[in-house]
Amino acid sequence: MTLDVRRLGQVDYAATVQAMQEFTAQRGAGTPDALWLCEHAPLYTQGLAGKSDHVLAPGGIPVVATNRGGQVTYHGPGQVVAYPLIDLQRAGYYVKEYVYRVEEAVIRTLAHFGVTGHRVGGAPGIYVRLDDPRGHALLPQRPQKRTDAAAPPAPDFEGLGKIAALGIKVSRHCTYHGVALNVAMDLEPYSRINPCGYAGLRTVDLSTIGVHTTWDEAAQVLGQQLSIRLAP
Repeated sequence: MTLDVRRLGQVDYAATVQAMQEFTAQRGAGTPDALWLCEHAPLYTQGLAGKSDHVLAPGGIPVVATNRGGQVTYHGPGQVVAYPLIDLQRAGYYVKEYVYRVEEAVIRTLAHFGVTGHRVGGAPGIYVRLDDPRGHALLPQRPQKRTDAAAPPAPDFEGLGKIAALGIKVSRHCTYHGVALNVAMDLEPYSRINPCGYAGLRTVDLSTIGVHTTWDEAAQVLGQQLSIRLAP
């Protein structure tokens, strides 16, 4: 079954979340999966795990509580937000695999622009090396299989900038919310929060690491990659 990809442009956050919830509540066994690509006016969104003390100085930017996983993040113009609406039961994979596939789509999108995206153990999302965004060396802090039962180490962001944030919700085996890829943004609002709950975590976009592209091109590439990676 093909993915119904819709490019919505700039849309209201609350109305979009409501539309995703309605779509998910009303879908049946034969409803095609969908992918909505959009951007939002400036706002902070606080996930279910979010602590208010991670919002340091929002100023005039609204803070919206939302029902996705994760902590606080920022949305604004110049960011491609992708909302995959996938029936995981029909697709035949579990939530952990879904997260892996979404992250892989972001990594492949960055590769299209000549940038190497990395995963960090214990911290969902995609990161780039600030000193060498195009280098292929593996990160020491990448996720690794652990044989002991000890608690995994705390995430280590040394030398990294976060370029894509992930926050998902699964209801009756169906996904909504999704992933946000920073393309060409005003990054200043990130300095007013602890992004994803981590004090001092650097946030970057494609333009700050020397990749100049349009929102439309980035949305097209990310949409294509998600369509490939999320197929059953």
